[in-house]
Amino acid sequence: MTDLVTWAELGGSLAAIGGAAYVRHAHPAAYWSTVGLPVSVARLLASYSSTMDACGLTVEPSRWRALAVRATTRREVRPVPPRRGMIRPTSTGLRLRLRLAPGQEPADVAASAERLRHAWGVHAVYVRDVKPGVVELRLVGFDVLRKVRMPRRTDAGPLQVPVALREDATAFVRDYQAVPHELVLGATLSGKSMFLRNLLAGLAAQPVVLVGIDCKRGVELAPFAPRLSALATDPEQAAELLPVLVKEMEDRYDLIKARQGIAPGTPDEEITSDIWGLPEGERPAPIVLFVDEVAELFLVATRKEEERRDEMVTQLIRLAQLGRAAGIYLEVCGQRFGAELGKGATMLRAQLTGRVCHRVNDEASAKMALGDIAPEAVWAACAIAAELPGLAVVGDTSGGWSRIRTPYLSLADAAATCRDTAHLAPDVPALTPFHPYVPPVPVKDSGPVAAPETVTE
Repeated sequence: MTDLVTWAELGGSLAAIGGAAYVRHAHPAAYWSTVGLPVSVARLLASYSSTMDACGLTVEPSRWRALAVRATTRREVRPVPPRRGMIRPTSTGLRLRLRLAPGQEPADVAASAERLRHAWGVHAVYVRDVKPGVVELRLVGFDVLRKVRMPRRTDAGPLQVPVALREDATAFVRDYQAVPHELVLGATLSGKSMFLRNLLAGLAAQPVVLVGIDCKRGVELAPFAPRLSALATDPEQAAELLPVLVKEMEDRYDLIKARQGIAPGTPDEEITSDIWGLPEGERPAPIVLFVDEVAELFLVATRKEEERRDEMVTQLIRLAQLGRAAGIYLEVCGQRFGAELGKGATMLRAQLTGRVCHRVNDEASAKMALGDIAPEAVWAACAIAAELPGLAVVGDTSGGWSRIRTPYLSLADAAATCRDTAHLAPDVPALTPFHPYVPPVPVKDSGPVAAPETVTE
């Protein structure tokens, strides 16, 4: 009987360990909430002072504090760690704020992030500067990019779309007013189309004019035709569409200049230099231009095509340089975008402030996307595995960068969103000739309500 109880206890322990290992692998969020969170909090509370001391984040106490300690306790005066705030658990980790001691800076804490990760047994530690003297530690309990779950609440406003998840479990919001133009690079099956799909579905619910140039005969953007105000599916159509957008931009500048004809008594708040300062009744709707496979606009085979290419590139550069104030924004996508494409490629790329680099086929392509704004991010982009589609590195002109991953969105769901929001598309008369053909939705025949009965005499 004793042996049976022993084997039962051993089997129960092994089953519990195996079950915990399975939950940790298959459902990391559930494992973190039940096991990882309490364990990490206990480690943090028990080892906070010693960990800070080992990481070199302590300072000598003030003279008055040292005298008070000696007078009251008569023990050795120890270095003082940063003052810790309240621990706030989240569904993906922990957050706490630290008040830095005199002489410390946020870079000191950021340099010890990897040590803190190992000491407290979490997946990653990120440091954010909140205000002078205060930093926030965001502890992530598991790899949130392995199975993307977007936060339920995101602060998104006009022309802002939460399109992906950052590695610190916060949402990556594509903000067109802060970053007007963006370049998205990625090899085949890298997740570039998924990024574009999420972006289109997010903008479809806003009163924004969506324009597409898809030189792959429209296979990428045609499913979203009900919501698009214009679509060009080859270079010939693009050569006709781009001058219309440039003319629309010039008309908007004329509208802004007319508003700047300052009359006596005009309130200061009505004087503007872009469309966002215009009264709401006079303000034209913003336009977002999606260019898929931008290299197709540069490739030429004849002298006539070369002249057309130069005109299109010039118009794209004008839109990138002047479009922001007129409410025209660019989202340029491709597999590669370098100087070898031809004249104007480097100049156009320099105007694209935002950079998103998915998995690429060579290091040179990663340098084209990130080398001129965040050189440290190039190696991270080259390390993206093919088994993680949608994973990308996003950089900005400040030199900062982070990993993001786009959640899965089926083409059918994105197309349904565009159909349901087709009535939100603003009317731009100049784009009417380029409106894509939308096939009618077939109506299913439900058949007769009741089966006919045979009449017999």
